[in-house]
Amino acid sequence: MLETYETSDIFRGAYFLCHGGGLSGIRINNNGRRTAIFMIEGDDISELDRAYSSGKALVNPVQLRESLNNLRDKLFARLRDNEGRTRDDDGEREDRRYKAGR
Repeated sequence: MLETYETSDIFRGAYFLCHGGGLSGIRINNNGRRTAIFMIEGDDISELDRAYSSGKALVNPVQLRESLNNLRDKLFARLRDNEGRTRDDDGEREDRRYKAGR
């Protein structure tokens, strides 16, 4: 069953992405302090949330790092767009997992 979950916890969002969730949007709340809210869609998000909250979540650490970097890139691109700045590339980070020397 497709569910939508909103979180300001970037690690929780990255965990959901590692398990097949998709980022459906980022909302920026600005009530004295800017807060990013990640909107994640996917199957069984509530089950994943229970595992995360209980400390029983398992994840591939390389995949978590890549998901975390992806969320950060999209967040910073969104913040730049809101501030009127542009970027020459598409804002996506290249997959550096298999680069020599890593």
